[in-house]
Amino acid sequence: MSNLLIRGADALWTGLAGDAMRASAGTDIRVRNGLISAIGSLRPEPGERIIDASGCVVYPGWVNTHHHLFQSLLKGIPAGINLALVPWLGAVPVPYRRFFDAEESLRLAARIGLVELLLSGCTTIADHQYHYWPGMPFDASRAVFEEAEKLGVRMVLCRGGQTLSRAMTDANAPPQVSPETLDGFLASVERDVNNFHDASPMSMQRVVSAITTPSWSCSPDQLREMARAARALGIRLHSHLSESFDYVRWARDVHGCTPMQFVAEHEWVGNDVWFAHMVHLSDDEIAMCASTGTGIAHCPQSNARLGSGIARIPEAMAAGVPIGLAVDGAASNEAADMTNEAHACWLLHRADPRSGERPDSRAHSSRVMQPGGHAGAMTAEDVVHLGTVGGARVLGLDGVGSIAVGMAADLVLYDLDHPRYFGMHDPASGPVVCGGQPSLKAVLVQGRVVVENGTIPGLDLFGLRREAQAFVDRTCSA
Repeated sequence: MSNLLIRGADALWTGLAGDAMRASAGTDIRVRNGLISAIGSLRPEPGERIIDASGCVVYPGWVNTHHHLFQSLLKGIPAGINLALVPWLGAVPVPYRRFFDAEESLRLAARIGLVELLLSGCTTIADHQYHYWPGMPFDASRAVFEEAEKLGVRMVLCRGGQTLSRAMTDANAPPQVSPETLDGFLASVERDVNNFHDASPMSMQRVVSAITTPSWSCSPDQLREMARAARALGIRLHSHLSESFDYVRWARDVHGCTPMQFVAEHEWVGNDVWFAHMVHLSDDEIAMCASTGTGIAHCPQSNARLGSGIARIPEAMAAGVPIGLAVDGAASNEAADMTNEAHACWLLHRADPRSGERPDSRAHSSRVMQPGGHAGAMTAEDVVHLGTVGGARVLGLDGVGSIAVGMAADLVLYDLDHPRYFGMHDPASGPVVCGGQPSLKAVLVQGRVVVENGTIPGLDLFGLRREAQAFVDRTCSA
C-alpha cells in the first residue's frame, strides 16, 4: 500500500457524533498501511503520494447495511413500478429470479450494484443475498465475494434464503424460488463461514446468517435453531422485519403479538442482530431494540417507493437504538446509491409531521398531529453519522466508519465542482443537503485508491451498460 497524504480539503466530516463531526485542527489526512495515522495541518514527507483535495469535502466511506445486489438488473419493471410491497414481491423479485439461473447473470447484477454504490462513495456493502435454491449449479456466495474483491470494497454477505414457500407470493414461483431444507441452509451458512468469514474489526469479508423473513420464510421452531447455530459460529443475524403495516397486522393475527415480540421469543434480538426497514414499530418495540442492542437498517427511499411509510428513526436514535443507512434492492429503489439515500433520509424525516406516529392505536401511543414537519428531527450531520459510524456499529466492524487516527482509511473525496453546489455557505453538508451526484476526486478502501477522478481503474463502463441492456432485452422477449 502506498503512503498517502490527502491535503487541502475545504472541509472534513469525521462521521462522529456531535461537535466531533467537524474536524477542528485541519483537514489533511495521512494514510499509512491502510490506516489513518494523522489528521490536521500536515506537511508532506519524503516518498509520500499527495492527493490534492482542494475544492473537496471529505467523508468516511458510506456503509450500506442492507442491499439485494441481484436486483440491480430489475430496475423500473412496469408490472411492479406502482405496487405496494406484497404484490410487488409477486410481480418482480419472485418471477424474475428465473433469469438468474446461471452464474453470469448473478455476477453481472452484483457488479452493476457494486459499481453504482462505489461511484456514490460507498465502501462497505451488506448484501442480503437470498437467491439460493436446492441443486443450484453455481456458488452464489463465492460469486458475490469475488465481484466485491475485484472492485476492492468491503463485503458483508448476509446469506438469506427460505425453508418454506410463501403463500402470498410464491404460488406460481419458478424453480429458482424452491425452498431449501433447514439442514441444507445451515450447512451452506457454515460452509460460507469456513470459506470466507473474517471476524477482524476491519474485515473485508464477513458472513451473516440471514433467513429472508422470520415470519414467512421458515417455521417458527427453525428460527431458534438458526440463531443458536449462528452464534455457535460467531456470526451475526439479519433479516427483514415490520416493513409494512400489513406485516404488523399479520404477526398480530397469526402469532398474537408484535413482530419484535415474535422474534424475541425465538432468540432473534441482541447486539448481534439487525433488521431491515422496521418502519412500523411501537413505543415498546423501540424500547426493546434499545435495551437489547438490536439494530435497524434504515431504507428511506425503498420504504417510500413501495408506500410502506416513514420509519420512526429520530425516536429510535433518541432511544439509543443502533441504526445504519441502507439502499435496499434496486428493484424497489431505482436510485440505489448512498448519496441519494442520504439526501432522501434528510428530507423525509424533516417533513414527517408525525415523527413516526403510526395508524394503529392498539400498538402505538396516541399523539396530537401537528401541521408541518419536525425540522429538527434530522440534521445533515445525523445522516452522515447514521451512514458511516452507525452502519459500522450495526455490522460489527469496529475498525471502520469514522475518520479518526487508527481507523481504516475508508475515505471519499467529493469534488463540489457542479453548479448544484456553487454558492454553498457550508460546503461540508453539500453531498447530503444538495443531493445529486457530486464528482469523486477519489475513494479509498483500507488506504487503496479504488476510484480516481470519477472512474474505476480497469472498468469498462460502456461494456457493462451493453451487458445490462442485453439482459433486459432477454427478459422482455421471454
